[in-house]
Amino acid sequence: MAQNDVPQSPELPCNIKLASSASSFLFNVIGRHNDTLYRFLINCFDLKTCPSKKPINGVKTTDITIDKSRNLWFRIFTPTNTGDDAATAGLPVIFFFHGGGFVFFAPNSLPFEKFCRGLARQLSAIIISVNYRLAPGNRYPSQYEDGFDTLKFIDATELEGFSGNLRQCFLAGDSAGGNMVHHIAVNADWMWKSFLPEGSNRDHQAANVFGPNSVDISGVKLPSSIIFVGGFDHLQDWQKRYCEGLKKSGKEAHLVEFPNAFHSFYVFPELPEFDLLMKEMKDFMQQQLESSNI
Repeated sequence: MAQNDVPQSPELPCNIKLASSASSFLFNVIGRHNDTLYRFLINCFDLKTCPSKKPINGVKTTDITIDKSRNLWFRIFTPTNTGDDAATAGLPVIFFFHGGGFVFFAPNSLPFEKFCRGLARQLSAIIISVNYRLAPGNRYPSQYEDGFDTLKFIDATELEGFSGNLRQCFLAGDSAGGNMVHHIAVNADWMWKSFLPEGSNRDHQAANVFGPNSVDISGVKLPSSIIFVGGFDHLQDWQKRYCEGLKKSGKEAHLVEFPNAFHSFYVFPELPEFDLLMKEMKDFMQQQLESSNI
C-alpha cells in the first residue's frame, strides 16, 4: 500500500463514529482559553450511575468514602459469578484510575462504570476504581496524593464485605490514569496546562516521565508493565516512548498494539479490540501471578 493510501481514521461502525465525534466536539467546546473549563457543561453530558448491591450483568458495586472534604472515594466492583461470596477471597484486586485528561469523569461516569464491570466479570477480579480530585481546580500533585492515600487507606482498613486478595494486586489506568499508575508505582495539551503547576510545560517530570527533567528510576523496584497502544491514538508516540523508557531503565515492559484502535476504544465493548484487550490483560495477570507464586 502506498503511503498516500494509508487510512487516516479507523474503520468503525456508524454509532461509534458518531459517539467519538460528539465527544471530541464537546471537549473542544468546554475548554476555555485561560486553561479553565465550563464544568457545568461537563455535568450535563457526564451521565452518572449509582452503586448496586444487586448484581448487574454478574457484578455488584459498592462506594466507600475516604475523605469527604476532598471528595475522595472509590467504587468496588465485585463479580458474583464465582459461585459464592467465599470464592471471592482468592480473587486478585485491580486498582483502576480512569482517564479524562485529569479534568473529566469519575468512577461512576457511565463509560467507566461499564468498563470496570466488564473488567470484573471477564477477568474474575475485584476492581477498585478511584475518584481523585480533578484539575484545574486541583493541580498537580493532588491526583497522585489521592491515589497514594487510597492505596494506604485500603491497606490499613478492614472493609466490610471485602474479601479480595491484596497480595495479588495490580495497578491499571487509561490515558491520564495510566500516567497516575506510573507515578503511584514509583511513589491533550490544555488539559496538561490545567493539571501542571503554573509556568510548566510538557517536559515537567510529571508529564514526561522519561524526559529531560525526569527522575532516574533505574534503582526503583517496579513490577512488570503492559502498555496497550491504538494505531489511531494521537498519544501513541508518548505511549511507545514510555515503554522504551521503562526498558532502558531496566524494567520489564510489554507493548501490545491494536492497529485499528483509537484513544479510549475500550469503552466500546462491541469492538473486536475489546475482546482482544480482555484476553491480553487476563493472560498478563495470570503470568504475573504464576511467576510470583502467590
